[in-house]
Amino acid sequence: MTVEIKFCGAAGLVTGSSYLVSMAGGKFLIDCGMFQGTKTVRELNYDGFGYDPRDVTFALLTHAHIDHSGLLPKLYRQGFRGKVYTTEATKDLLEYMLPDSASIQEMEVRRINTQNRQRGLPPVEPIYTQEDVATCLGNIAYVEMDGWADLPLGVKARFWNAGHILGAASIELKIPGADGREVHILFSGDIGPENKMFYPAPESPHDVDYLLVESTYGDRQRQDTSLDARRERLRGEILKSDTARGNIIIPAFAVERTQELLMDLDWLMAQSKIPTLPLFIDSPLATKVTGVFEKHEKELQDLSGPHAFTGRNIHYVQSAAESKGLDLVKSGAIIMSASGMCDAGRIRYHLRNNLWNPAATVLFVGYQAEGTLGRFLQQGQKKVRIFGEEISVRARIASIETYSAHADQGELLAWVKARLPVRKNIFVIHGTDASRQGMVKNLTAHGIPLSLLVTPSIDDRFGLDTAGAAEKLGDGGARITRVEMAAVSDWHNDYARFVLDLAERLRGMRGAEERRALLADLARHVSGAVGGMHGRG
Repeated sequence: MTVEIKFCGAAGLVTGSSYLVSMAGGKFLIDCGMFQGTKTVRELNYDGFGYDPRDVTFALLTHAHIDHSGLLPKLYRQGFRGKVYTTEATKDLLEYMLPDSASIQEMEVRRINTQNRQRGLPPVEPIYTQEDVATCLGNIAYVEMDGWADLPLGVKARFWNAGHILGAASIELKIPGADGREVHILFSGDIGPENKMFYPAPESPHDVDYLLVESTYGDRQRQDTSLDARRERLRGEILKSDTARGNIIIPAFAVERTQELLMDLDWLMAQSKIPTLPLFIDSPLATKVTGVFEKHEKELQDLSGPHAFTGRNIHYVQSAAESKGLDLVKSGAIIMSASGMCDAGRIRYHLRNNLWNPAATVLFVGYQAEGTLGRFLQQGQKKVRIFGEEISVRARIASIETYSAHADQGELLAWVKARLPVRKNIFVIHGTDASRQGMVKNLTAHGIPLSLLVTPSIDDRFGLDTAGAAEKLGDGGARITRVEMAAVSDWHNDYARFVLDLAERLRGMRGAEERRALLADLARHVSGAVGGMHGRG
């Protein structure tokens, strides 16, 4: 085999998208994304890459989302010095998204190190710093959509509109193989739905050797995603909310989701379909990204006017002081903030200040990965911990799936069928095992042979050839087990729930003696369990 691919992420997981291609003369990457989800999954961001970044000649990037781009600065931190090739809009988005990612990490590390000093523990370092981001941004080159680009190692690449977010692309590759023959591969990236605001339907070639296709929603069909249907659903959720006594809190991804919601909310207010409410965008990143959308306005469809993102009720919150000032807004406002999965950023402050209020609404409009605070709220958790504080969840929790930037099961089926024939294999990636199994079942039910389909695990390696099907060269390196990847929670989540349950139990007891007896009983159990583990060792 002269061409090999290693699945370094997003194989059994939705996040951490990254694929290493090895060939005669060198190696290159497609995507280098950050892992998101349970703390066990996120800890993969601190591990090694499973290869030496100094051996990688260049990288390709499908789009700017952090689960596809977020570890690029770490790649440079560990010695990579090649170029990253992507679209112009993606390059423009990364100018803000990667520095924001570094700021979040540096802030989190400062908080952890303060705690570690108090506990007598050694300090930790961020995954990467602003200096690493600056090195990365200085090495990003953009290529035009729809035209072939000649890259190092004799590789040819063509970027196709993926209809997912601004600048998102599927990437078609022709890689020099054995006997002068080219291996023809198509990486789907993330595929957008048919009715996605701003962009035409996804495009890509057909008749390739190998196809790698995402499966985020491979096991489910969504409701009608037309613009009118989506706005009507949003209108319904706004009208259900008791804005006279509470706020509407929307955890929203800074890229795309915030801009779509701005358009829809402003339109609904202008048409008097919902009350006129102040709309606060409490995300400096979302504010900057909205400027990128305005720069690329000519590339976008469905804009409601020349000032689509500057409606009279829209207030962009910049400083931390302004953000804290929103604590005084107790009702009658819509507050949109990042992160979209509630695991970082200013949204956590707004949740802390509003979750306890039965009149408040928390409206989810995007995918919530397993183990995230957003997923736990969707699942109906009655108590959560935010910044170490116990918060009772009394607010109304609602979700709208029609804003997803991912194609659903039917749309993925249609996209794959339009790519046929695929001569060698279809790798089903970027999904949980459940979503991938659902997609495989649907593909085979519609005539695609099971022998054509492969569901790789993290760190699996396959040899690719023009003569026959892919050959598996090695199993994953066990950086994370399939059980840990599939878990809706990990031990960190279990610990947080235990602490909440224990506090509730103690509050319900009659007096100090009963409480001390319970704690002493727990201490004996813990001591016995630890001693038993040491004995087995």
